[in-house]
Amino acid sequence: MNSAHELRTLVDALIDLRERSRTGALATLTRTRGSTFRRVGTSMLVHDDGGIVCELSGGCPQRDIVERARDAMRDGTPRIVRYNAANGLDLMIEMGCGGELDILIEPLVGPRCLDFVDALDEGIRRRRPGRLVTLFAQNGQAVPPRRQVWFGGERHYDGIGDPVLDEALAATVSDHDARSSTFSLQTSRGTAEVLVELVAPLHRLVVIGSSAAAHAMLPLATALGWPVTLVDSNPDRLRLPTLPGEVHTVCASPDALTRHYPFDAYTSVVVMTHNLEQDMAYIHALRDTPLTYVGVIGSRDRVRRMHEGERLSGRTVHAPAGLDIGSETPTEIALAIAAEIVATIHDRSGGPLRDRDGAIH
Repeated sequence: MNSAHELRTLVDALIDLRERSRTGALATLTRTRGSTFRRVGTSMLVHDDGGIVCELSGGCPQRDIVERARDAMRDGTPRIVRYNAANGLDLMIEMGCGGELDILIEPLVGPRCLDFVDALDEGIRRRRPGRLVTLFAQNGQAVPPRRQVWFGGERHYDGIGDPVLDEALAATVSDHDARSSTFSLQTSRGTAEVLVELVAPLHRLVVIGSSAAAHAMLPLATALGWPVTLVDSNPDRLRLPTLPGEVHTVCASPDALTRHYPFDAYTSVVVMTHNLEQDMAYIHALRDTPLTYVGVIGSRDRVRRMHEGERLSGRTVHAPAGLDIGSETPTEIALAIAAEIVATIHDRSGGPLRDRDGAIH
């Protein structure tokens, strides 16, 4: 599936495609078997000139997919391309994967084919988790895809408009877990193939304390696609000549923090004021806030002193923050913390991939 940052990029590109009246095609992984480069639900936009948005792999299969997408634009017909033992497996072997996959190639040529994007854009902007439902095949044959957009358990767009499928689609969405998956639904008209994708808000990072390590985190988090906010109680420390343009600043004491920033469950916080009492005051201010991750930098003795107080009760705090990579410099510390946040987002331990059994993704 696309990451939240990739999905935001893709939606922006689709809106731009529509506004410019350009032709394009979406290439979406609908099924995978074995080792593949991306998960089900990952999409790539191909422009009529061969330009792409959100690469799938960057290798041989991608070049072949782009050419097939341009063919689909020319004839206006959707198709499902399979790379398996019977067709195109050599391209996967060249990539070193050896897995198999199905890719839906959808030419964006109809007058209403991008109507779903507005509902998707609105839900993402409101930071609401949801689902994108795509009906792409009937009885084994690709059909012009039709979609539904769901947020908060409610349908905000219905381009499928099929009473026969309504009950089954609603049940599939409500029972769906956090992974994008393809389902076969049996109806009176035969078998419908439906892709259900997770739509998650962009992950955000709040860095509290304008220190060297904090400044090193800003460009790294921005490169990961996270909207970043730098917080400090002293306005002078927020006036940085090298502050990345995408970074917002908030001047707030611990007591005023939650009034100045809309924290939610898709936000991580790293506290690094280098003042023990102030660190604890900021963490205490976040005690009732749903967050993905809260981290604090410091020595083990400093962390022990933090835990001796009562203000950390009820809050899981990653302290010292970061994975054990031998960090010394501010940039290395920032890398270790960012890696731990990514691992937390994906519910991973952060250990070496060589020690992991099963799928890497």
